[in-house]
Amino acid sequence: MSEFTPAPINPIVGVAALDALDIRVGTIERVEEIPRSDKLMKLTVNFGDHSRTILAGIKKERENPREIEGRQALFVLNLEPRKMAGEVFEGMLFDIGYADGVNRVLSVPERPVPNGTRAG
Repeated sequence: MSEFTPAPINPIVGVAALDALDIRVGTIERVEEIPRSDKLMKLTVNFGDHSRTILAGIKKERENPREIEGRQALFVLNLEPRKMAGEVFEGMLFDIGYADGVNRVLSVPERPVPNGTRAG
């Protein structure tokens, strides 16, 4: 593993800031190309009682972005929906490594849990 220096810790926030985020486990059912984007892939994610479209910048980071189909991961669900590359996304993949410029990996539960299970 190459040399890595962790970033400084962000300013302290109250527990309410963490409680405001709705982070849940979902199963990635489908990963599709977005023709107008060099980076983004369209994920269809099952959260138990519903499915959502999540856009993730994984196109260039993985040799085969579809390798994550069928995997559970953590997602932030209560973000304001936005449109990017002609697609509306309804949440964010909660992955590890992006902010630090290291090869990203999924944040996954230790063992399978029901889709829609909340983190925290």
